Amino acid sequence: MLIPVVISGGAGTRLWPSSRKSDPKPFMSLPDGESIIGKTYTRCMALNGVTDIVTVTNAAYHHQTFREFSKYSNGRYLSILEPLGRNTAPAIAAAALKVAALYGKDAVILVLPADHLIPDNNEFAKYVAMAEELALADYLVTFGIKPNSPETGYGYIQKGDSINDNGFKVSRFVEKPDLETANKYLASGDFFWNSGMFCFKASKFLNELKRCSEDIYNRMQSCWSSSKVIDDLVYLDEKIFAEVRSDSIDYAVMEKSECVAVIASDFEWNDIGSWDAFEDIYPIDSSNNAVSGDVIAVNSSNCIVSSPNKLTAIVGIKDVVVVTEDDAVLVSHKNSTQDVKKVTETLREKQRAEADLKRETSRPWGSFETIVDAEGYKVKRINVFPGQSLSLQKHVHRSEHWTVVKGKAKVTVNDQEKTMTIDDSIHIPVEAVHRLTNTGEELLTIIEVQCGDYLGEDDIVRLQDNYGRC
Repeated sequence: MLIPVVISGGAGTRLWPSSRKSDPKPFMSLPDGESIIGKTYTRCMALNGVTDIVTVTNAAYHHQTFREFSKYSNGRYLSILEPLGRNTAPAIAAAALKVAALYGKDAVILVLPADHLIPDNNEFAKYVAMAEELALADYLVTFGIKPNSPETGYGYIQKGDSINDNGFKVSRFVEKPDLETANKYLASGDFFWNSGMFCFKASKFLNELKRCSEDIYNRMQSCWSSSKVIDDLVYLDEKIFAEVRSDSIDYAVMEKSECVAVIASDFEWNDIGSWDAFEDIYPIDSSNNAVSGDVIAVNSSNCIVSSPNKLTAIVGIKDVVVVTEDDAVLVSHKNSTQDVKKVTETLREKQRAEADLKRETSRPWGSFETIVDAEGYKVKRINVFPGQSLSLQKHVHRSEHWTVVKGKAKVTVNDQEKTMTIDDSIHIPVEAVHRLTNTGEELLTIIEVQCGDYLGEDDIVRLQDNYGRC
């Protein structure tokens, strides 16, 4: 049995401002309107015999992930929720424990990052079948992409002795090279790009993890024993998981194991690591500009422009990346896209919310959009899905005033409960315990006005929550 495991983590800081901690890159929309993670789910379900998918993701992204899964798949969705990031080795260990418990220790796991693009599902399936064959023969299999350029942004895998027509033992893994070294790798024909995709038996991976990184194995076994399972959800024990050493599968297992194989893969692949990758994704105009959204290009060439929400015009430029969002604009030379992450680092140093939050931010119950953010007050538009509730909470520094502009709400403030419809308002004092619930069958929209000496998103004391955030 083949079980895809989709690893969805990381904020994608090199794709700021479209990817942020609140809405990371797996949820980014492509020109066809589909999300990156949605395409990953579609790819999984197109594989022969696949009916179930396991996702490992941060608990904060679970409901957003599930909504995407529901759009693109009718299979069974199982999710392992991490309280914090611990890199890929612990994440895959948790998935292997889940798969072994549910499907048997010799079930084969196909590990896929959520943020890769592979346009040809049929071609991909052909190589997955090759990998599964080697996995059943007790290899830890990785997919090596045949390079077509001296790429310096990827790690490489050097092939060793042949196992079969497309499978080789791994001679070594190497870090991202400089350009001269990358050219040598390309010319030799012995190296592949390290795709970060894997295939192996659940039991084989766990055994090799125990042999190569016993501390991670032991901590994950303890974490698994103490984790909470509710139907198809696993909530990893926060205290123990925080004690697990953070490490990648490459360092923890693959570079130490003696039973690693690589499949020489020739399908089209894009890991969307930075904005220059969108040159292969966005439509190309007559001047070789890759553009998405409402864009006018005048006397400009070889640019990448993303403008999903507003008209953007470029004039007399070349080799430039321009990305617009409602609250931020990025302008970068195409050769500097790897440095975009430094923008988020600077924003965090300055304690700017734009580092991690978009103007419209997803939440398990819906979303909110900041309309005005000024000293002493803030105005938001809050959308709540039918049947969903915000947490039971209070604020230490701010009061709030809610006005319903669409839908029907039930509002609790301390011991009082009130039903509200369009044009109804209510005041929520500082420290008042309150909750908002959409009791109607349509989207609930309220306008929230906050007043106080501190208006940060962390001024929330949650007393009860339907989404496990307490």
